[in-house]
Amino acid sequence: MDDGTGRAPRIVVGVDGSPAAEEALRWAVRQAGLVGGTVDALIAWDYPTSYGWPSPILEGVDLEGDARRCLAEAVGKVTGGDGQVRQLVVQGHPAAALLNAADGADLLVVGNRGHGGFAEALLGSVGQHCVHHGRCPVVVVRDPSDREPAKDR
Repeated sequence: MDDGTGRAPRIVVGVDGSPAAEEALRWAVRQAGLVGGTVDALIAWDYPTSYGWPSPILEGVDLEGDARRCLAEAVGKVTGGDGQVRQLVVQGHPAAALLNAADGADLLVVGNRGHGGFAEALLGSVGQHCVHHGRCPVVVVRDPSDREPAKDR
């Protein structure tokens, strides 16, 4: 749907390889289809924090490549590889990367990893940061396997 500006609505979604992020991507793709929008799927990666210690553990490790493969796998699984989702691989903290990518977007979608019980009512740090600091509406999508079945009343 054209919002009067002549551009399609843009939806940014965070992907991290988790089932909740996959469900968020699925939700974003469905929503984009309903409103004639576009989807930017983003995965963020960063080097582990090292306080002055050399990091020989990282030799031969391709963090960016691993992130790129993770994102491509999730997008392929959700869309069947139809090429309708723009894939963004960004170095940095996930919350900051998502908020930067969502600047000017119409919607930001993040997954929420449920923890069961009381903790499932809480958002993870990335989701919470996005909800509190996002400059566009933010949708938090739960992993369906974390939902309890409806109880008889």
